[in-house]
Amino acid sequence: MEQKNYMEIQNLSIALQGALSYNPNERKAAEESLNQLQYTPRHLVRLSQIIVDGNCNIVVRQIASIHFKNFIAKNWSPHDPGEQSKILHSDKEVVRQSILNSVNEVPPLLRVQLGECLRIIIHADYPDQWPILLHWVKHNLQDQQVYGALFVLRILSRKYKFKSNEERKPLHQVVEETFPHLLNIFNRLVQITNPHIEVADLIKLICKIFWMEIPKQFFDPSSYNAWIVLFLNMLERPVPLEGQPADLEMRKSWGWWKVKKWTVHILNSLCTCFGDSKLQKPDNKAFAQIFQNNYAGNRVVNLILQYLSNSISKSNMYSQLQPRLNVVLFEIMFSAHVLQLTMIKNYGMKTHMKILEDLCSPRTAAMDFVRELVSEHQKGNLQKFILFIVEIFKRYDGALVEYKPYRQKDGALLAIGALCDKLKHTEPYKSELEHMLVQYVFPEFSSPMGHLRAKAAWVAGKYANINFTDPNNFRKALHSAATGMHDPEFPVRFYSVLASCSLVKACKDLGEIRQVLPQLLDEIFKLMNEIENEDLVFTLETMVDMFREEIAPYALRLCQNLAAAFWKCMNTIERDEEGVALTAVGCFHSISTILKSVRKHPNLFAQIEPTLLPIMRRMLTTEGQEIIEEVLEIVSYMTLFSPEISMDMWSLWPLIMEALADWAIRRVPTIENKAMRSSNIMFDKNLEDGDIELAPKLVQAIFQNCRGQVDSWVEPYIRITVERLGRAETPYFKCLLIEVLFPLPADHLSGESLEHVFKYTLDLLVAYKDQVAEASKEEEGKAALSAIGFRQIEDHESCDDFRSPIDDVDPFVFFVDTVKALQAYDSLRFQNLMQTLDFHYQTLANGVAQHAEQRRSPP
Repeated sequence: MEQKNYMEIQNLSIALQGALSYNPNERKAAEESLNQLQYTPRHLVRLSQIIVDGNCNIVVRQIASIHFKNFIAKNWSPHDPGEQSKILHSDKEVVRQSILNSVNEVPPLLRVQLGECLRIIIHADYPDQWPILLHWVKHNLQDQQVYGALFVLRILSRKYKFKSNEERKPLHQVVEETFPHLLNIFNRLVQITNPHIEVADLIKLICKIFWMEIPKQFFDPSSYNAWIVLFLNMLERPVPLEGQPADLEMRKSWGWWKVKKWTVHILNSLCTCFGDSKLQKPDNKAFAQIFQNNYAGNRVVNLILQYLSNSISKSNMYSQLQPRLNVVLFEIMFSAHVLQLTMIKNYGMKTHMKILEDLCSPRTAAMDFVRELVSEHQKGNLQKFILFIVEIFKRYDGALVEYKPYRQKDGALLAIGALCDKLKHTEPYKSELEHMLVQYVFPEFSSPMGHLRAKAAWVAGKYANINFTDPNNFRKALHSAATGMHDPEFPVRFYSVLASCSLVKACKDLGEIRQVLPQLLDEIFKLMNEIENEDLVFTLETMVDMFREEIAPYALRLCQNLAAAFWKCMNTIERDEEGVALTAVGCFHSISTILKSVRKHPNLFAQIEPTLLPIMRRMLTTEGQEIIEEVLEIVSYMTLFSPEISMDMWSLWPLIMEALADWAIRRVPTIENKAMRSSNIMFDKNLEDGDIELAPKLVQAIFQNCRGQVDSWVEPYIRITVERLGRAETPYFKCLLIEVLFPLPADHLSGESLEHVFKYTLDLLVAYKDQVAEASKEEEGKAALSAIGFRQIEDHESCDDFRSPIDDVDPFVFFVDTVKALQAYDSLRFQNLMQTLDFHYQTLANGVAQHAEQRRSPP
């Protein structure tokens, strides 16, 4: 038996390795072999044995883990009630235990895949079919496999993240039985001298689990004191120098800095949840009071800037902060600005914007504090702060060049930009903004200090939409921002591009902007090649939307740059983060805008296709489930506007069908999926006409484009369509159903069906005739209004590009010609039809025939 199992594992390993072959024949043979093996008993078990085999090639182990995860995702739980599972119960038991035993030992590359498998299995099986999982976690929290137990516990906790209180009950037991052990582990880890990086990974997991669910035990005085002391220890203790990456980008994902990040998350959550005892439930009031008295007030000055911002809206905490407010506002907050400035000065030439984002975090917190302060407590504070800023401006202007307080000027500009929304709507500051820009901001466009040039561009962008009384001042801002796009320092170029976009949006005459459009797009392209940043993506989307008619010459390069930004984004998404980054979503929106804007240039789509095809392929897998609608929108544009649909585009069809049959059913509109998966939607009496308009459209498309290939389906679809036609209420939906039947030969319809279709069509044509007459009267009225000064509002989004070949067909003439054709083709059937009509419908038929002749030969 062991020999047989060994041979089966060897054969599976060979097939897995063959799936990576550069030889297409070998790869195809390997994939066919894997397809044959996947539903055999113990297939999953054999895959798991390969994954944990340390003697096996790591590449083979990795491909095994991917197959393992994909098979579990697709087959662990049947999708339809009553469907038999494709995995044996005995195999499931072995697989579950195998994952638990190996998650602590396998390399991180494989652990990611096993973690996803655990998520799927826990979601499906816990607690009913896997009750021993909690016992395993609890046991291993006290054993040597602490990391594995924490890893599993976090996945288990995440199952209940967005559940209702009733659905979270199983989590309460998990918390009750495991959190005392977490506190013990945390205590032991903190006491380790010269801790290794693995210690940071363990503490990070504990923090993530705690953040997911604050345990009831935490409210016990001895417990919360112990936890908060540990969190504050993590926040305040210096980060180990040994092993710390020199590169700032690498530091962001380094374990000890991630511990700091999650500690901040927890402390801010505690402040938000328990900072105001008035808002607490009775069970929490006592704890909230103790938290405020013992932690919030005493430490408010010494904790982080975000903590201070959260404190402002809590009356109890603000009253304790107020005596120290001048110190906080003018010394602590402003020193945070200065610190941030020093960092930018030293590292501003780095070309990765995420470095700047990291360095800007103190700046962001300081700005949030000032905004929150003047919003919650404007009286006195806003005027006091603005006078302080103006004093800095004056002191700067009066100093000699060598003594100018450059850092303070930078902080003052930062504060002015942070308060733009408040100042633009508050007198007397609102009336002085243009003067402020001209006197204190614009001169810094030519400052010898790069950070001040960058800050001037940023502030100009913030105030781009104010009412400039002197157009020359607006032109000065626009010209200065355009010049800054060529600055030798990277931050200046970056903020100049963003400012230029804001100024372009605010410009009342786009004519003078068009001449700098190529230059602006080129600078955006250059920056996107250096960094990935959502502001740049949104800037590009704005430019495309504003200059749709001029964008065609740049369409290919635009899509290439957006695609590059997308791939950069995907490559930098942290493995333990959920969803797709905002930048990736912005890229898809921008691409869609571009494709829509160049729809009148079909030849461009063939040039753009190779750039977008790999993205569409990747995002039509489970990896793109958060943005499936955006992906399908791009697919629809590529198929709708291209001169023809290429074979490469057709290769996406199986991916779309597989997605809709599996995970995408939960992501795209339910009705559309029902329409694509079942014709029974038109039988559903609970659905109104407007809910199922897509169904007849799909049927019509199949009948029109697959003539001779779907004959066996024509009869059942006709039966369904005629049945629904008898219950349809809205004219538009009736018309859609009729359009399914008009292109069909008459002998496809039974005598009864033909009678129904004939009557319904007469009713629709008569209603349409009345509607046209009414619309004609309205048009005459609009023309009269236009003559006396009212302009008709027109929709600038022309529908010409979406015209169908039947749009020019006159419905009355078409109907009469169709009836005449039936009479010539089958006179007996036509005679029987006429005899079944009562006097009312015979009168309607004669009236429609006369009206058709009038339309055929207009006077």
